Amino acid sequence: MHHAECVSTQKLKITNILSDVCCRSSAIPFSLSSLLSSLVSLTICSFFVDVDPFGNYLCQKLVEYCDQEQLLKIVESISSKLVMISLNMHGTRAVQKLIECLCSQDQVTLVVSALRPSVVQLIKDLNGNHVIQRCLNNLTPADKQFIYDAVAGHCLEVATHRHGCCVLQRCIDHASPDQKQQLITEITHHALNLVQDPFGNYVVQYVFDLQIASVVRQLIFQFAGHVADLATQKFSSNVIEKCLAVADEDARKMIVDELLDASRLPGLLQDPFANYVIQTALNNADSRQYRLMVEEIKPHLAALRNTPYGKRIQSRILKESRGGGGDRNGDRDRNDGRERRPVHTRGNHHS
Repeated sequence: MHHAECVSTQKLKITNILSDVCCRSSAIPFSLSSLLSSLVSLTICSFFVDVDPFGNYLCQKLVEYCDQEQLLKIVESISSKLVMISLNMHGTRAVQKLIECLCSQDQVTLVVSALRPSVVQLIKDLNGNHVIQRCLNNLTPADKQFIYDAVAGHCLEVATHRHGCCVLQRCIDHASPDQKQQLITEITHHALNLVQDPFGNYVVQYVFDLQIASVVRQLIFQFAGHVADLATQKFSSNVIEKCLAVADEDARKMIVDELLDASRLPGLLQDPFANYVIQTALNNADSRQYRLMVEEIKPHLAALRNTPYGKRIQSRILKESRGGGGDRNGDRDRNDGRERRPVHTRGNHHS
């Protein structure tokens, strides 16, 4: 066996033994407390900094049993390396456990000071984003304000990133009213760009799902003058459909009016994405808007007959015109080849 393998095996055995000692002690006797103090001084801080693949499990277990003074010593020892440790696939687990176990304001202040300059870097990292999420879960609103300030200041960068868009949604979940408003203000400001992004569009839709009427209206009117263009794009077309479903009468009228623009309507009817927007508009229109849309579309029905997307709208309107009634909820074929948007769920945290 190579020397490196021997060392790793020895570390694993030591880790397992010490973890077992901690697990079997419901109340820490003096001897174990002394052992912890020695480990904090000699070993555990080294395991944190070296991001040892076995030692991180020992770190996770021991921080649960450290007293306030011992835990503070660990935080002080590793604070300058905390970001580096958080970015590591092994270290991130130990840091998350450390954050869960923080028990004094001095400890929290040191951790916050260490993470503050690198919040965006951590959010965009496969491992580091879980450390930020653990802060969201465990810190008080005041203590985690540094995360909201960083995200608000780099909203577009965070929201358009694969990991960032999920973390931003978690920020909304764990926000105080003021923090939530801080994020919504920035998201609204960048909404036109976000809805055209493969990740940013989920953030905007998430804000719609909060069902705050004033926010919904403000967001929708960010798209005024751009509805037709957004309807023809893969990601933003989903958002325009959502707008039609949640809009009040005035906002829906703005959207419908732009869709029915004489210079754009023929192309929208035959567009692989916009045709769905037209169908959703028909589904959600009130009686007056519905009649108006049908009258504007009818002159183009002949041209839609042999087109792969327009013929759905043609078939529907002809069916209703002949007294068939039709389904105001549409006859949308979910398996027609258009890629459905995936559901963005909360990823499993490293633990």
